[in-house]
Amino acid sequence: EVQLQASGGGLVQAGGSLRLSCAVSGFTVDDHMIGWFRQAPGKEREGIACISSSDGIPAYVDSVKGRFTISSDNAKNTVYLQMNSLKPEDTAVYYCAADGDSGTYYYASGCGLFGSWGQGTLVTVSS
Repeated sequence: EVQLQASGGGLVQAGGSLRLSCAVSGFTVDDHMIGWFRQAPGKEREGIACISSSDGIPAYVDSVKGRFTISSDNAKNTVYLQMNSLKPEDTAVYYCAADGDSGTYYYASGCGLFGSWGQGTLVTVSS
């Protein structure tokens, strides 16, 4: 059974940093497409960072390029999202994701269709 457990969200001031973690079980992270999505109130869920299993090259949505970094630790089977220079518009529930077949699918540019989801962690950036 695939499980993704996200953590690390919280309240931070604009300009600050947070690191999100996603503990993965049921598969090995380097064998699967992995990513981070976020959903702000009243908005669609969007893919913001991902790593394709085919080439291992990370892809980012323009709004986070240069500020966010996705990485993985194969020994810990954990995926990270380092978020720097946070802005109030980064406020959202953040989800880690992998390719899979949960019945709920969202697309991340540069990687593809994601269908396995963690429970989400809330990031609030104050101005």
